Amino acid sequence: MLRVGLTGSIAVGKSFVSGVLAELGCRVLDADQTAREVVLPDSPALREVVVAFGSEILQSDGTLDRSKLGALVFADAAKRTRLNSLLHPYIIAQQDQLLRKWETEDSNGIAIVDAALMIESGSYKRFDKLIVVHCRDDVQLQRVMARNSLSRDEAERRIKAQMSQEEKKKFADYLIDTSDGFEATRTQAREVYANLLAELRRRRLEQTRSF
Repeated sequence: MLRVGLTGSIAVGKSFVSGVLAELGCRVLDADQTAREVVLPDSPALREVVVAFGSEILQSDGTLDRSKLGALVFADAAKRTRLNSLLHPYIIAQQDQLLRKWETEDSNGIAIVDAALMIESGSYKRFDKLIVVHCRDDVQLQRVMARNSLSRDEAERRIKAQMSQEEKKKFADYLIDTSDGFEATRTQAREVYANLLAELRRRRLEQTRSF
């Protein structure tokens, strides 16, 4: 199975790209979903987060108040680093478990893991290829403001809290620019998918020759 990481900064269109790749036949895992699963009530990860940040980050029913925690860590780089260091081992372990399952089911398939902090955490090194989704800075700012109902200053703080788009692009095997809308993005995603299929065929051929 070809394991592919998909990443990019906030509001650049990763979810749309991963959706297109899923439509084309890739198996797609959203790291945000995994992140929600590992902090379910009474989970080891949630207990560690409560110890680190206090019980005020919990809602009355014992679930994580993601908005309150998000506001806390976006305002403080040290707290953000602390949170990531707590959660990433749990998230990666759960991702790897699912990837192993998928590989037993379809060793010739393509698995995509969509994760915003893949480069920052170093977890991108686990993958055969890396796709970086990006867009123009002005487009990103408008998307963050609209999606999260934030003021311009708040949106800029969210963006600056992450690694810059230009820096992330340096790690890419494939780049997808979403600046010009859905159809242009879909075309690029199809081109990347064709390249991934070619890479998969090349690897299978090499394995055949090795026997």
